[in-house]
Amino acid sequence: MKVAFYTLGCKVNQYETEAMREAFIKAGHTSVTEDAPFDAVVINSCTVTAESDRKTRQTVRRFRRERPDAIIILTGCMVQAFSSEAQALSEADIVAGNTDVEKSFSYAEEFALDGERIFSVSPHGKKERFNTPTLTDFAERTRAYMKIEDGCERFCTYCIIPTARGFVRSKPVEEIKAEAEKLADAGFSGIVLVGINLTSYGKGEEINLCYAVSAVCSVDGIKRVRLGSLEPDHMSDEMLKRLSEEEKFCPQFHLSLQSGCDETLKRMNRHYDTDFYRDLVLRIRKIFKNAAITTDVMVGFAGETEEEFNKSRSFVEEIGFAKVHIFAYSRRQGTVAYGLPNQVSRREKAERSRLMSETAAKTEERFLEAQVGKICNVLFETAEDGYAEGYTENYSRVRVKSENSFCGNIMPVKIISAEGTYCMGEIVKDGENA
Repeated sequence: MKVAFYTLGCKVNQYETEAMREAFIKAGHTSVTEDAPFDAVVINSCTVTAESDRKTRQTVRRFRRERPDAIIILTGCMVQAFSSEAQALSEADIVAGNTDVEKSFSYAEEFALDGERIFSVSPHGKKERFNTPTLTDFAERTRAYMKIEDGCERFCTYCIIPTARGFVRSKPVEEIKAEAEKLADAGFSGIVLVGINLTSYGKGEEINLCYAVSAVCSVDGIKRVRLGSLEPDHMSDEMLKRLSEEEKFCPQFHLSLQSGCDETLKRMNRHYDTDFYRDLVLRIRKIFKNAAITTDVMVGFAGETEEEFNKSRSFVEEIGFAKVHIFAYSRRQGTVAYGLPNQVSRREKAERSRLMSETAAKTEERFLEAQVGKICNVLFETAEDGYAEGYTENYSRVRVKSENSFCGNIMPVKIISAEGTYCMGEIVKDGENA
């Protein structure tokens, strides 16, 4: 059958969608785009916010309306965390949890034979092992994601993800290296390591995240290795030192902040305060030349006063993030924060999002302006309308006027200007210095 795939949510979900795609292909089916004729569609859901659930419901109903004869397979975090609500989506023919992503194709084959609706959601267990299959290909042609960790045991008061993802489990180092070799053979030059709580990689074993980075860096053909979102309190000096010794490692650290106010962080059950976070950023900037620090910030958390919000906003400006992902707090049933007093109004959340976005835009502008005059190595990924585009080691987006695409190549580029959310550069000629 012809099968389309639709992903909502994070890089881990994107990886798992690719794993399902490969499973269907290996079983003899054909992967097609969602705008092409298809016999089945796999919708990989997200549940990090109430808006994510709404988008999932909307997507399922849209596909049923537009493709009434197609088999609709709903899977992912929303199904796992809120199975009753997922089961109630009658438009979905198959509703399956995320404990075994490879089962989607067998469910589709079963439904095609007998037409009986399938509902299958198994709870995560403490003895569960990392079972996401390795990939040999990825949708992008220069950069691939590799899921190396699943699960989270932090239980932040606002977060439903521990319910959706279960306990921490890690991909073995030898499997990480083998997958990196396959991706390198397929033509990928950069790999981004991702997980639900990436810095918990190796928990319960005598390894940590550095072992995974080293395994990928050791593969010929892989030119760059980058990390996904990181929990600040798990980043030790020893880890930073080991990462700095890997030539292929990219100094871009997405350190999840959530709030720049200690009172708010305490209510969130985050495991650090602003002094710890500030000190970590200083240590990273001391060890890694021209490092980029990016982050997530939540506004309007339960009980967040105007004073607390202003503290958070000031801290964001102080740190000088290269980029900030801002989102409003979303109440999730099943979390501690759902029942906390003094919930912030939707209107106030929107206003705080606007104000925080203004601050984040200023810090991003300052960071990009600080790149001007530097010579950076740019890994080019795309080319369009007479411009080649790629990313520096610290993940700053750079455009170069050129008829050549340079795709997959790393070229020295002198940054000549900052233009909003990216930099303009010129290819450095032999012998030119900064």
